[in-house]
Amino acid sequence: MSELATMARPYAAAVFKRAKETGSAEQWSETLAFMSSVLGSEEISTVIDNPKISKKSLLQLMQDICQSYAEGEAGNFLKLLVANGRLNLLPSITELFEAFKADEEGYVDVEVCTAYELSEEAKQAFSEKLEITLSKKIHMNVTLDPSLIGGVLVRAGDRVIDGSIRGQLQHMQKSLQ
Repeated sequence: MSELATMARPYAAAVFKRAKETGSAEQWSETLAFMSSVLGSEEISTVIDNPKISKKSLLQLMQDICQSYAEGEAGNFLKLLVANGRLNLLPSITELFEAFKADEEGYVDVEVCTAYELSEEAKQAFSEKLEITLSKKIHMNVTLDPSLIGGVLVRAGDRVIDGSIRGQLQHMQKSLQ
């Protein structure tokens, strides 16, 4: 994954710079998300990986599927990716673009895993504490993972806060060995 991210970073940075210049970050966000979801299809990924499919045919296929999402600058970007054989980088480009956008807008996407369902009040209180801890506004996505036994596991970018009982037991096990 890190190799893909390394190759995708210049493309994502260029798209983000252009989106900032034109004030079209939301539009680019939607476009990249749509194109990435198209590539997530098993049928399309099979076509992309087929060396017998010409770049021209591949570009036409993607333009037909993406239609209004592949117009103007987005269409040129799609042509560039196909011409350079980098269409497979689109999901990584999308992820990096969203990270650049979040950083620019002063928020961070946070994944919170809990052992039990949180009430709305608990989510709100936890969200406020995380904003203070991370010094940014957050967009929180909460999932359930009963294997945590209790507590929470928080992922914010490359930062992980493990307050789960499972994590504490694993730490204790390592300490005893």
